[in-house]
Amino acid sequence: MRLWLVILHIILVTTNIWVTAHFHEEPLEDNEFAEFEDFEEEKAAGGAVPVADRPSSQFEEVEKETSYEEDDVSVEDVDNEFDHFQDEEEFEGLDAPNGNSDAKIDEPSTLTITKVPLHLRARWDSFYLEILMIAGLLVYFFNYIAGKSKNSRIAETFYNDHQGILSENFSLVGDTGKSSDEGILNGPIKESESQYSIYCSGRVGCDSLLIELKLIKRQDLVAVLSQIVRPQNDQAHLRIEMSKDETDNFVLAIAAKKTALHISKDMADISVYCPEKRPGEKFNLPSGFFVMSEISEATSAILDTRVLQAFNKYGQYIDYIHISDQYSGPKQQEDTTQLTMPEVKRVLLVGLNISIKGRINNAESQEKIRPLLQLTFYLLDKIRRFKLSKEGKSKTDKNRQKVEEAFLKTTHAARAEAAAARREEKRRVEKERILQEEDPDKQRKWEEKEQRRLAKKRAPRMKQLKVKAL
Repeated sequence: MRLWLVILHIILVTTNIWVTAHFHEEPLEDNEFAEFEDFEEEKAAGGAVPVADRPSSQFEEVEKETSYEEDDVSVEDVDNEFDHFQDEEEFEGLDAPNGNSDAKIDEPSTLTITKVPLHLRARWDSFYLEILMIAGLLVYFFNYIAGKSKNSRIAETFYNDHQGILSENFSLVGDTGKSSDEGILNGPIKESESQYSIYCSGRVGCDSLLIELKLIKRQDLVAVLSQIVRPQNDQAHLRIEMSKDETDNFVLAIAAKKTALHISKDMADISVYCPEKRPGEKFNLPSGFFVMSEISEATSAILDTRVLQAFNKYGQYIDYIHISDQYSGPKQQEDTTQLTMPEVKRVLLVGLNISIKGRINNAESQEKIRPLLQLTFYLLDKIRRFKLSKEGKSKTDKNRQKVEEAFLKTTHAARAEAAAARREEKRRVEKERILQEEDPDKQRKWEEKEQRRLAKKRAPRMKQLKVKAL
């Protein structure tokens, strides 16, 4: 829809320029007052004609010729302008020199004729703003087509390059949610012009794998220009939802500096269970990475030799690794009143950089991303096999119990208000049901019961003190 609006806009602006440039086809005369000059010549050749003896039709013709103005062409009403010339009594008692009332007409004309320049033809340099607008629209249009095609090629290339390793680990790869009878093959699903998703399922120990390709908005000219100031990367976000009771309870995140600052503030599970960020050098990770862990036992178990080698070799392609049994997404807004604990899931989240600052190299990307996908499946199997010690499991259980108690304390008032509202609604429904029944005894009993309840509620509460007998 946006493409047709851009094309229509270009056509309308082009038509406007063409019509403006070709509106005055015929050149104007050099002197627009030539008719007045002819009239003056006739006066000089034929002599002065008395005003009173001149026919009214001649006055009308002369006045029609001389009633054009420079800016706006209009014909004046002759009857209103020269009615006094037709009145014979208008000139009675007028003293003229030598007894000739028309002496003033014989005087030479004092009419000054101004030379009006010719109308300048419209030139293309007069429409530089329109030309710039059309050029900008054309650039935006061609950038939209090129960026859209490039993002589509990147998604297709990613799927084709890694379809083999995905098929080795999942029985269903690239499910589009449509039946094969419609002739639609499996592949990436287009969410937007810069976002694609690949869905996989059919593996022991996990429910599904969702790969989200979040590419640079190459179809947007503004986003392309912003790349000059703030370069970004094409990223692949892998989300593996693990089966319930398949793993122990712990939260662990390893992320680059910028991403670590973001998820420690915005992710609910990390901000609650492991708000402290520790530099990666303490865990033999490359500089620039931070570790956020709930329990050190899980950190040392996950960061084994193979994982550390992958970080040291492909560190620039790894954005984050997030393991959690309490994942509920970003933190809720403070004004949101939630009466129940948010639903949590056991997930393994991995963020990979497909490109480094927007530079795409298909061969290099294939060589770097494939080992990182293998690392993801290795972490999945390792998390399933890993079991916390008795002390570590007790510590994680206490942490979750404290979080639940704190949540119940903060929502106590809201839950009490909601319970009161439910009781009031229940009584209202019961009252309507009693009133609909045509039984005065039931109505009377219900009213007495309601009055006793209200009287008990209004009565002051007294504390009873028990005194032991001597």
